[in-house]
Amino acid sequence: MDTAWHSLELAALYKQLSSSENGLTGAEVLKRIAQYGKNTLPEKKPRSVALTFLSQFASPLIYILIAAAATVLYMGEYADGGIILVVLVFNAVIGTIQEGKAENTLAALKRMVTTSATVIRDSNDVTLPDTELVPGDVILIAEGEKVPADARLISAVGLSVDEASLTGESVPVLKAPQVLPAGLPLADRRNILFKGTNAVSGSAIAIVVATGAMTEIGRISEAIAGVDTEVPLKARIRSLSRLIIVCVFVLAGVLLGFGTMKGIPFRELFATVVSLIVSVVPEGLPISVTVILAAGVWRMARHNVIVKKLQAVEALGQARVIAVDKTGTLTRNEMMVERVYAGGILYDITGQGYALMGDVAEKGNVILPSDHPAFLMAARAAGWTANVHLMPIAQEGGWKVSGDPTDAALHVLAAKAGLSSPDTADRVADSPFDYQLKFHGSVWKLGGMPHFVAVGAPDVILRASTRTWDPKVPAHLDQGARRDLEGVFLALSESGYRVLAAGVHPGFKGEKMPGHLPPLEFVAFYAIRDPLRPEVPEAMERAASAGIRVLMITGDHPVTATAIARAAEIPDPENVITGHDLDMMPDEYLLPRLATTHVFARVTPEHKLRIINLFRQRGEIVAMTGDGVNDAPSLAAADLGVAMGRIGTEVAKEAADIVLTDDNFGSIIAGVEEGRAIYATIKKVVLYLFSTGVGEALVIAAAIFIGLPLPVTPVQIIWLNFVTDTFFVIALSFDPHDQGLLRQPPRAARFILDVPMTARMLLMGTVIALGSLFAFSQYLGSDPAKALTISVTVLAMFQWWNAWNCRSERESIFARDIMANRWLIAATGVVFLLQVLAIYWGPLSGILSTVALDGRDWLYALGISLTMILAEEARKLTVRVYRRHHGTA
Repeated sequence: MDTAWHSLELAALYKQLSSSENGLTGAEVLKRIAQYGKNTLPEKKPRSVALTFLSQFASPLIYILIAAAATVLYMGEYADGGIILVVLVFNAVIGTIQEGKAENTLAALKRMVTTSATVIRDSNDVTLPDTELVPGDVILIAEGEKVPADARLISAVGLSVDEASLTGESVPVLKAPQVLPAGLPLADRRNILFKGTNAVSGSAIAIVVATGAMTEIGRISEAIAGVDTEVPLKARIRSLSRLIIVCVFVLAGVLLGFGTMKGIPFRELFATVVSLIVSVVPEGLPISVTVILAAGVWRMARHNVIVKKLQAVEALGQARVIAVDKTGTLTRNEMMVERVYAGGILYDITGQGYALMGDVAEKGNVILPSDHPAFLMAARAAGWTANVHLMPIAQEGGWKVSGDPTDAALHVLAAKAGLSSPDTADRVADSPFDYQLKFHGSVWKLGGMPHFVAVGAPDVILRASTRTWDPKVPAHLDQGARRDLEGVFLALSESGYRVLAAGVHPGFKGEKMPGHLPPLEFVAFYAIRDPLRPEVPEAMERAASAGIRVLMITGDHPVTATAIARAAEIPDPENVITGHDLDMMPDEYLLPRLATTHVFARVTPEHKLRIINLFRQRGEIVAMTGDGVNDAPSLAAADLGVAMGRIGTEVAKEAADIVLTDDNFGSIIAGVEEGRAIYATIKKVVLYLFSTGVGEALVIAAAIFIGLPLPVTPVQIIWLNFVTDTFFVIALSFDPHDQGLLRQPPRAARFILDVPMTARMLLMGTVIALGSLFAFSQYLGSDPAKALTISVTVLAMFQWWNAWNCRSERESIFARDIMANRWLIAATGVVFLLQVLAIYWGPLSGILSTVALDGRDWLYALGISLTMILAEEARKLTVRVYRRHHGTA
C-alpha cells in the first residue's frame, strides 16, 4: 500500500477515501468501479492450443531438423524430408496433450464458488459478490468469513484473523482498530485486514482501502507474472543443441573444403554433407525426451503429483536445495496442545492435529485422566472456553474448523481427557478473547456451583492468581511457588510452544462477566504448537541421504522456527537469520552465511525472494515449496516451484511448476527420486543416440577421406535414426530405475554429456565406425549393392547391442535382469523384423537401396556387431575392478 492506512486517524481515513461510516451511495460506487475496476485478481491469459503446439518447436535442435528436412525436400528427397517432419509433429502433439492435461487438472482444483460480502450501501446492509467492492466501501466481517478486500478496521469485537497464507504466521492474529505508527511491517499492522485471509473469530466493521490488483495479494500476483525461471533440463538441452550446431558446422565446413579440393561434384558433395548433418543430429532426442518426461509425469500423477511442465519433474531430481515454508508444509496447520502442566506435573499429549484420539502420559507412562484431578480440571477449563465447532472432511481426511484454531486445540484436549462437549445450558456467561485484557472468560456451573474460568496470557493469569487449584484445599501461591510457575512458563516458551494459562474462581457470584479478573486459583499451562506432519521425519532422513539441504523459511518467530527445525531434524536449528538480519546485511556479507544457515524466521515475501535468488547466485539448483500467497514470488523465482494443492492458495498454485494434490511433504522426496531416475534415463538415451550418431558420422567422414563411396545413404541414416532408434529410445524410457538413486547425487553436466559418457560415446562410436567400414570394404569389390546392404545391416545390429549396453554404466549386460524391461525385448524383436522388411520387401528395399542377403551374410554381420558387446564388457569390467580396488564400488 502506498498510503500508510494503518497510521491514519478515522477522520483522516474517511477524508482520504471520500467516504463515511454510512458507506457509499450507489451512484458513487458506479464511478469508482469505472475508476478502479472490478475487485478481482489479475489472471494470466491461458495459452491457446495452437500456441502450446507451436511452442514445442522452440528448440535449436528442432530448428536444425527443420532445416535438414527443408534441404532434403528441396533436393527432391520427399520420403526423407517427410519422415523427419512427421516425427517432429508427433513430438509436438505429445507435448501439447500433456501440458493441456496439467492445465485442465489445475483448473479443476480452483474454487469456483463466488465469495459474497456484506457491505453498507446507501446506509443499508446489502450482500453482494465481493467483485463489486470498491475503495471507500464499509464492510461487515463475521466469524468464518473470508476477507473480501484490503480494509482498515473501524471497530472490532474479539476479532482474530488467520493470515498464514499471506504472512506465514501460523497463529491467528488478534485485530484491533487502534491507530498504529507508520512504517510497520505487514505482519504487525493489526488494524488492517487483508484480502484472502480468514476471520476465525469475532466480528468487525471496516472500510475498504484497496481492491483487485492494488491489494497485497494482487500486488504479489502481478509480481510473479514477470518472473520466468528456466528449469535446468531446458537450459542443458539448449547447451547441448548449441554444441551439436557447432559440431555440424565444423564438420560440414571441413568436408566441403576437402571435397572441393578433391574435385567432388558439388551436388554429390552437398548430399554427403546433408547425410553428415542427419547422422550427427540425434533426430530421436526430442521425441525420446518428451516420452521419458511424459512417462515420469504419469508415474508422478499416481502419487498425487500434478506436473504443469514436462521438464519440471526432472528439475526436481537435480535440486540440491529444497526451501520449505513451515506452516502447512512441515507442519499440519492444525494447532494442538502437546503438553499440559497441572498440579505440579508435566503431562504429554499424543495425537495428530485436530483428531480427537490421543493419550495422556506422565513421564512416558499413559495415564487415565480421571485418576488425575488436576489434569481433569485443566481439560475441563479448556473445554469451557473453547467456542469452536470441528467438522471432519471425509474426502480429504482433515478437519474444517469453525472458530479459532487455538480454541480447536483446547476442545480436542478436553475430548482426549474423556470429557464430552459441555452442555451450553450450564454456561452462565461468556466473553470472547479480549485483545486488551488478554484473556477469554466464561462462567459455568459445576456441581451446582458457578465457576469463573479464564484462559489467556500466562503473565495475566499468574498476576491474578493467589492460590493454586486443588480438589480438596487450594494452596497459597507464595513467591517461591510463583517463581517456579514462571520457570515452567519460560521453559515451555523457549521450547517453541505458544503457552496459555488457565485459572478458576469457584463460587463466582453474579451472572455477568467481570470487567477485570477476580482472584484466581491457578489451574494449568497449555503448551500449544502446530505439530509436524507425520511424513516429515522420514522425508527429512531421505533428503539427507540424497545430499539435499532442506531450508525452512517462515514468517514465524525465531523461537518457534528453531523448535520446529529441531523437531524436523534440520541441521543447526539455532543458527537463525531473521528478516531484520536480512534488512541489515548486504548480499556480499549474506552469501557466505548461506553455506551454513538452514533456518530463516520472521521473513516477508520480499525476503523469501531474495533468499532464493542468492542461493541461485551460488550456483545451487533450488526447489521451493509453499502454499500461501506469501510463497508465490519465491515459487516463481526458484528453479522449481512446488505448491500444496489442498491447502494452497490459487496464487501459489499458479506460480508453481508442480502441485502436490495430497499436500504430502514426503511426495517431494519421492519426486526427487523420480526426477533423478528421469535424468538417468535421459542420459542413457543421449548416450545411445550420440554414440550411434558418432559412429555414423565417423563412417561417412572416414569414407570421404580415404576415397571410398558412402557406406550408407541419407535415406538409410534416416531409417536408422528415426525408425530403429525410436523403438529403442522408447524402450529405454521404461527401463527400471537403478537402485540407490537418492544416495547418488547426479553429475549435472552443462551439456548432459559428462566425461564418463563422452568416453563411452567415443569408444562405442569408434567400434561402430571400424566394424561398418570393414564389412563394407569386404563386399565393395564384388558387389557394391550388397556392400551397401551389409553396412546398413551391421550399423543396425550395432544399434541393437548398443541399446542393451546403455542400460547400465558399469553393470554387465549379462548381470542385469533381461526380463525386467520387456519393452526392450519387444523393441529388439520389432527392429529385427523391420530390418528384414527393409531388405526383402520390394517397396521398402527400393527406397532404401538394399538387396537380399543370404544366411552367411547375416552371420557375418552378426559376428562383426558383437564386437560392440565385447568392447563395452571389457570397459565395464575395468571400471568395476578399479572402483573395487579404490573402495568406490
